[in-house]
Amino acid sequence: MLRHIDTLADHADAPELVRLAAWFHDAVYRPDRSENEERSAAQAERALPEAGLSQEATAEVARLVRLTVTHDPHEGDTNGEVLCDADLAVLAGDPEAYAAYAAAVREEYAFVPDEAFRTGRAQVLRQLLALPRLFRTPYGGKEWEARARENLTTELELLTG
Repeated sequence: MLRHIDTLADHADAPELVRLAAWFHDAVYRPDRSENEERSAAQAERALPEAGLSQEATAEVARLVRLTVTHDPHEGDTNGEVLCDADLAVLAGDPEAYAAYAAAVREEYAFVPDEAFRTGRAQVLRQLLALPRLFRTPYGGKEWEARARENLTTELELLTG
């Protein structure tokens, strides 16, 4: 994700804070839990002041981490747009890379029975495809949107046969 942030850095108001948010966004991650982002943001709120980051900057990093729950930054939230686009950039990989990503997602959720996984994953894919746009930065929209939609559509077709 950091290389994607580097690609999009000119769009952000504070790219260094976006990079910190990227580092923290999966600091706490368990696929069977729903509070990962909140716990990761709380970890940033504890660790960053100890490292000398201002209260304002720490709050922005934590806000960005929490934003990865919805990937829906407000219009003009350039830091949020960069982080969310960088996080979703995996969706725009070439077909082989995307297939590897999809396989890794299935492996990550190996504890979920096949039918339940197919149903849940198809719901997630439909929600993503229903969004008017996946990417908010000009670069993401131009370079990643079409390929991401192709990948999502292909995975949905494979899941629903």
